[in-house]
Amino acid sequence: MAEAPPLRPIAGLAIVGLGASLAPLDIAVNVALPAITAHFRLPLADVQWLVICYVLVYGSLMLVCGKLGDLFGHRRIFRIGLAASVVGCAACALAPSWPLFLWARAGQGVGTALALSCAPALATSVYPPEQRLKGLAGFSMALLLASAIGPVLAGVVVQLWGWPAVYWMRVPIAAVTLALSGLLPSPRLPPRSFDAPGAVLLAACMSSLLLALVLSQRAAVPGWQALAMAVLAVALIFAYLVRSRRVAEPIIRPALFADMSFAVPNAMNVLANLAGFSILLLTPYYLVNVLKLPVLATGAMLALSFAGGLTGAPLAARLVPRFGRRPTAFAGVALVGFWLLPLAFVDATTPLPVVALLLIAEGVGQGLLAVAYIDLVTDTLPARDRGVAGSLAQLTRTLGIVSGASVLTALHAHAASAGFLAGYKFAFLTAGAGLLLVLALSCLWPRAWFAR
Repeated sequence: MAEAPPLRPIAGLAIVGLGASLAPLDIAVNVALPAITAHFRLPLADVQWLVICYVLVYGSLMLVCGKLGDLFGHRRIFRIGLAASVVGCAACALAPSWPLFLWARAGQGVGTALALSCAPALATSVYPPEQRLKGLAGFSMALLLASAIGPVLAGVVVQLWGWPAVYWMRVPIAAVTLALSGLLPSPRLPPRSFDAPGAVLLAACMSSLLLALVLSQRAAVPGWQALAMAVLAVALIFAYLVRSRRVAEPIIRPALFADMSFAVPNAMNVLANLAGFSILLLTPYYLVNVLKLPVLATGAMLALSFAGGLTGAPLAARLVPRFGRRPTAFAGVALVGFWLLPLAFVDATTPLPVVALLLIAEGVGQGLLAVAYIDLVTDTLPARDRGVAGSLAQLTRTLGIVSGASVLTALHAHAASAGFLAGYKFAFLTAGAGLLLVLALSCLWPRAWFAR
């Protein structure tokens, strides 16, 4: 009996990780896109809304849901999110028409926002405070593992049971996690007020910003529409700033970002995810069209980047106590930028093991950054705002990926007139060198990186 307690944090982390894996498993939907397009008889341009409505909903609600967890209990909001995910995934699989399918995707986005926003806080709550890094590393590894197996698993289930299987496979995962989540800690919380008008303003601002980024990627959409959404986002954030000064309990305190030692790492996390998204966006085309790999081998190669992250995350848990969270996050960003540079020079003659090693090395940097950055944010915000801290970390990652889809596509197109590899090289060189240049400039605020 005396040896049982050490197993409990691991069991709690497994429950949280299983629930959090629902979000990265959505990568599986990409494999099913051709089948979904054929089933609903859609033009190719319309299928983009399958991704857009999901990302818009969960991205815009992330901070608000994190705050709800801080006020009403992380376990409660996590469980509501799991229940919503069960309903949302089942509704997607059963949707009889395209409009109803999109509504189901939006519902799935609500479930993701509720569950994922509180998952980091729950992951740390199952460990003693001095072992917080173990929880954060384990949480990051769960997301990376789900990201790695998602495409491979999707290929199997779609081939066996058709496109609805990419949604059905998550229903039992969410249901089992919901059943087990009652074992997670749920401490009593003092009563605190919820700023509903501020939540609406912040959610609308995030939605407008994400929509502006998405619309900027669509050649068929007039440029003024994306600009109008960006202007609306600025107006809404200004309104939120005014509102936050008048309430005792804002969703997140804007004054945090006036401190460059906090603002700089957040901005660099956005940029590192933007640059790193070049692998998921462009490398599949290189593997299939240049190296002539089959689809299964392409999925396995892309999974190597996440495998590198599975090495970097526990390594960060060892480096942070020794060197500090800020230097470790700095090293993570530097590794992401550095290893993108040699990836720019691969071609049809590059040995496959060399490409594999480069993907793994870049993934190590992402793993280091993910753990050290979320620990930095968690340490900066008060302990009572752990939900907001975790959701902020997820939001900056989402902003980086969404903006990366627009920026990297434009970079590739700029040089692609000379062939795919020319555009590929230009995009990777610009992403890697640009990230390293901005990282160097950020050293003008040394407290952002070199203070323990």
